[in-house]
Amino acid sequence: MIDFHRTLIAPSVLACDFARVGEEVQRAEAGGADWIHCDVMDGHFVDNISFGPAFVEAVSRFTKLPLDVHLMIAHPDHYLPRFLKLAGNITVHVEAPHDVSATLRAIREAGCTAGLALNPATPIECIEPYLGQFDLLLAMTVVPGFGGQPFMPEIMQKVAAARDLRESCGLAFHIEVDGGIGVETAKISIESGANVLVAGTSVFRAPDLSAAVRDLRG
Repeated sequence: MIDFHRTLIAPSVLACDFARVGEEVQRAEAGGADWIHCDVMDGHFVDNISFGPAFVEAVSRFTKLPLDVHLMIAHPDHYLPRFLKLAGNITVHVEAPHDVSATLRAIREAGCTAGLALNPATPIECIEPYLGQFDLLLAMTVVPGFGGQPFMPEIMQKVAAARDLRESCGLAFHIEVDGGIGVETAKISIESGANVLVAGTSVFRAPDLSAAVRDLRG
């Protein structure tokens, strides 16, 4: 049962100290995080390369929290089996080359929840053919590829539209935002309808990680 009435915080390991990733993940868990977000980038779908399944597997050894794996890659269906046993949720992009319905179905059949992501330039109408097939909608609030970008407030129109669409269709799915999330942008996002906040720099580089998580949750 998906509860989208509670705000969940998903720190992104992209912003952590990779040399101390185990300690960093444990610190996030102890600090009150709900999920651990893993941004997988291939240098093709986005103009950056982050890490692959071996790194995600290493992260999984240090936490009992669900891993929220975001595949910012071309042909996610091809690489999907490498992540299925590691993740609690796997999110794929509607813009990537693959059979979106088949990929979402494969994720669910493996026992994970399935997420569908939209880049900032992609209209909300692009998710309509897949309503009922995903458990999480990720609205990117920056152009994907690099951390530390400024939050794009215009994406809140898309978040609100997703919330309205969820209500009008009688569906239950999380609405997640990722990019430039700090205390103020978290508040704006929650008010617009988001209930899962991906935060990197504002969590892992905060003087007090626990306080940062509490402040994001509001």
